[in-house]
Amino acid sequence: MLNKSGAKSYQMDMCTGSILKKMLIFSLPLMASSMLQLLFNAADIIVVGRFAGDNALAAVGSNTALINLLTNFFMGLSIGANVLVARYFGAKNDKDLSETVHTAMMLSIYSGIILTIIGVLCAKQILIWMQTPEAVLGLATVYLRIYFLGMTATMIYNFGSAILRAVGDTKRPLYYLFAAGIVNVILNLIFVIGFKLSVMGVAIATVISQCISAFLILKCMVHESGSIRLDLRNLGINKEKFIKIVQIGLPASLQGVIFSLSNVVIQSSVNSFGEITVAGNSAAANIEGFVYVAMNSLYQAAISFTGQNVGAGKYERVNRILYTAEACVIVVGLVLGNGALFFGRQLLSIYTENPAVIDTGMKRMNVIARTYALCGMMDVMVGSLRGLGYSVMPMIVSLIGACGLRLLWIFTFFRMEQFHTVTSLYLTYTWSWIITLSAHVICWIIVRRKLGRQWNS
Repeated sequence: MLNKSGAKSYQMDMCTGSILKKMLIFSLPLMASSMLQLLFNAADIIVVGRFAGDNALAAVGSNTALINLLTNFFMGLSIGANVLVARYFGAKNDKDLSETVHTAMMLSIYSGIILTIIGVLCAKQILIWMQTPEAVLGLATVYLRIYFLGMTATMIYNFGSAILRAVGDTKRPLYYLFAAGIVNVILNLIFVIGFKLSVMGVAIATVISQCISAFLILKCMVHESGSIRLDLRNLGINKEKFIKIVQIGLPASLQGVIFSLSNVVIQSSVNSFGEITVAGNSAAANIEGFVYVAMNSLYQAAISFTGQNVGAGKYERVNRILYTAEACVIVVGLVLGNGALFFGRQLLSIYTENPAVIDTGMKRMNVIARTYALCGMMDVMVGSLRGLGYSVMPMIVSLIGACGLRLLWIFTFFRMEQFHTVTSLYLTYTWSWIITLSAHVICWIIVRRKLGRQWNS
């Protein structure tokens, strides 16, 4: 579709036509982009596991939860930038739009610098607090410190792609990520196999690929037309726009941080079982990550479709949007989750040839991959509630249900001898999904009845 100026339009009217068809069109590019991002880490883990040994595999994999903890706060702020840019773009408010773009990109630079300082200075001590096995502590520290040297580039890419997506451009961020991913894989092979650099090699390859994706995003925005064009001379923090970005993004930031914190605690518990279990857990979690991001794209679709239709007064479509998103996420979760489980040993053998590591990876997948659709259903319920304008309620329920219950189990029953197994640890995910999903369903019914009375009055 072309707009009046002859340029291709990427905008989508979610208030008319087939919900299923448009939801799939909306979700598929998000799935592809998210999966490509996971390939960065997957390439690291596969290459290092196959060519540098199980300790190197454990060293790289054991950092995932910690990296997510330290980056999720600022990733939440990029959501605030996305929402604000979309709002001003829709209103054709060029002045505020330009100020938001330059504030967001400056914020991405500051965020990257802060993360680099934390990661480089505190890496070893944080890994010790996480009970990282002594055998992999040195390698894990090297990987983490080098990885965080590229944090400014990572933040620039994520904030920049959030801005482009806010105006409907989902293709170019996907292209840039693909190009950087190819470079990452090639450099992994060169540094690990050719130069025998082990975890240092995969970390350097990751940083270089992050810099490439950041450069491409910056180049794109500098050469953009209109108010989303980035003028490097105008980079700076506009106080008003900064406050608005924080107000929108902070709830997502806090939820992301607390979720990651609970995962760090769980990772610490996994670490206590030794490097074989850590390696198997790392490989299985990496495989499951592809299932998660596929389901997460439908969570994002639920937010956008619900929000647009409420804004347009198409209240009769709200229920159908939820049912469609839930049906899609159930299919995706069951097919991909159980497909990953069915081919689990073959997939895990990509990461390692050690039968013991594969066995421990299968223990995780037998619990989590089998029931992963429950996590997707829970997230879609959250997306629908946020689309209806309720963001604090699902955040509180998610934190108490998905985080609180897991931590409660770890600090109570898990410490008892009869429950102190890695399978018992993994079951905390499934039970927390069931309980939290049930709570979200109750919240959604209450909210819909309340809003239904308002809409009918």
